[in-house]
Amino acid sequence: MPHYTSYDAVDLHYRVLGPGTGTPVVCLAGGPGRDAAYLGDLGGLDAHHTLVVPDSRGTGASPPAPDPARYAFPALAEDVEALRRHLGVERLALLAHDAACATAQAYAAAHGDRLSRLVLVTPGSRLQGELPTDAEEIFESRAAEDWWVDAYVAVHSLPNATGLDEVRDLLRRAAPLAYARWDAPQRAHAATEPDQLGPVPRAGFWQGVDEATRRALLRRLREVACPVLVVTGDRDAVSGMRAGEAVAASFPHAVLRPLHEVGHYPWVDEPELFRPLVTEFLRETPDGS
Repeated sequence: MPHYTSYDAVDLHYRVLGPGTGTPVVCLAGGPGRDAAYLGDLGGLDAHHTLVVPDSRGTGASPPAPDPARYAFPALAEDVEALRRHLGVERLALLAHDAACATAQAYAAAHGDRLSRLVLVTPGSRLQGELPTDAEEIFESRAAEDWWVDAYVAVHSLPNATGLDEVRDLLRRAAPLAYARWDAPQRAHAATEPDQLGPVPRAGFWQGVDEATRRALLRRLREVACPVLVVTGDRDAVSGMRAGEAVAASFPHAVLRPLHEVGHYPWVDEPELFRPLVTEFLRETPDGS
């Protein structure tokens, strides 16, 4: 498995999928603190682009951080910059899912001139502040589905869960809310999710970022020159759709693309919608042609 040396001399690992030519698309896993294996090939995106999928600190084949502060998303953004230098490219395309959209936004704020394209898939809006969300509304709208009652109980039990085994069991029971349907592909994708979460990286992700830092980061996003694509799903009961709207509004050159009958994992629910959308965006020239 290839690796690169980050800013603090720690070796971090990554996978390469696809043809191995052209400008790489670096793909960041969310969670936070989740093994990047759940991204798979992003619905066949690797047939069109070279995907570089790093294992974040303390996940996959990458070692734990020597300092817990290096799990925070602004520090993880500096790992992305070290990866860019290792790959030897002047600019890269960056795709992020879920919580990793915060890492991607931190990277854009600090290294926007190194981005050719930015794709943010079903982001939350924690960076944008405490905003109204429609995730619970989407969840409630699906109350007639046969998995809903058990998922509802699991979701409301999670805040009081004590042991890791209990948390994992509740996450398994709550899993259907993240998908547009609960069919075989969705069940297979969800099967290993609770086992992929790293509790320590997860706990450190949002630490050490005060209000002044958050506001400064948002101000710098207004200066990001590269095109940005924000993808949301109308059945995403994890992030909802309003969060994506707030994230898109943070950039001067963002396009918001809501997808119908899609949950938190668009490449699982509707790969034939997700893959062409992202591929076309990544191939566009700066003038939109």
